[in-house]
Amino acid sequence: MTVGPLVNAWGFGFQNRSDISDELIDRLLLLVGMDQVWLEGERVLKKQPGVMLDGAAIAKGYGVDVVADFLAQKGITNYLVEIGGEVVTAGINSRGIAWRIGIDKPVDDTTASQREFQMIIEVSGRALATSGNYRNFYMEDGKKYAHTIDPRTGYPVEHSLLSASIIAPSCMEADAYATACMVMGLEASKDLINRLPDVEACFIYHTDVGDEVFLTEGFETMVVE
Repeated sequence: MTVGPLVNAWGFGFQNRSDISDELIDRLLLLVGMDQVWLEGERVLKKQPGVMLDGAAIAKGYGVDVVADFLAQKGITNYLVEIGGEVVTAGINSRGIAWRIGIDKPVDDTTASQREFQMIIEVSGRALATSGNYRNFYMEDGKKYAHTIDPRTGYPVEHSLLSASIIAPSCMEADAYATACMVMGLEASKDLINRLPDVEACFIYHTDVGDEVFLTEGFETMVVE
């Protein structure tokens, strides 16, 4: 939630990219961490002027939940709500079956019209969010810089995990966990998901012999294609 200064410095926020140096990253890391902000009554206070709150990791998921809650309050029982790839489903579709959602292949720089599906899943009464580093990135001197910034190091993540798709009770939760997994990497993400009740995951990751897929048992039962 406080990673905004780093996101801006790397050119993925609302400011132009900075001239990156270890010294700059060290200074910006002093602005990152939930110890930099606190609640006082109805106000959010921060320790330093440069501290920012950045809700991008949960914004789309939260928006989906708000719309889904509105539909449910109106007595609508069959719906699919999607904002920017984050989804909540309830009931069945017009063909009388559970909603089907595609999990994208994490191919660099693909657009919505070029997308290919890694698999199709059937989901009802759950939320799905996916985070990945295959669309929002740039190349410089032959190196890929992805938009997911590790708040522990201040640098874009560099690991084998290409995308994380999370099923959870709410889309805000799914969105947050998907982003967290993309920061943590494959093995730490497996450990995290194993500790979370009612949360399932699909991790697509790169190996020396190509891309591989890890599915939790619950996620695997949803795969139809």
